[in-house]
Amino acid sequence: MFSHVMLGTNDIEKSKVFYDAILGVLGFEPAVVDESNQRFFYFSESGAFAITKPINGEAATYGNGSTIGFKATTPELVDAWHAAGVAAGGEACESAPGIRENGTRKLYLAYLRDPSGNKICATCFLSNQ
Repeated sequence: MFSHVMLGTNDIEKSKVFYDAILGVLGFEPAVVDESNQRFFYFSESGAFAITKPINGEAATYGNGSTIGFKATTPELVDAWHAAGVAAGGEACESAPGIRENGTRKLYLAYLRDPSGNKICATCFLSNQ
């Protein structure tokens, strides 16, 4: 559905440490650096995730009501993702990692705020048996 997702940050190095940690838990390589634009890219077969200083020179702000979700294959990976994020400068938000149900889906997920305040989550889709 998406070619890429890019989030703004005011501290690119702190954000790189954070995203290297949480995305490393999910099996992704450390960021590829684009020095000319102060951006870091994480690539997958289906697209890219990137962090950047705003190119207009203004401060980065988070989207109120926005969440970026990362797919995890097991609840254990969600827990490891959450722990790595807190250890790397993120802040736990929402309720504790755990099972959520919304109608026909059963999910195991965890939420964090990254060092710039962006709300992110890791989600494992569970069977509905």
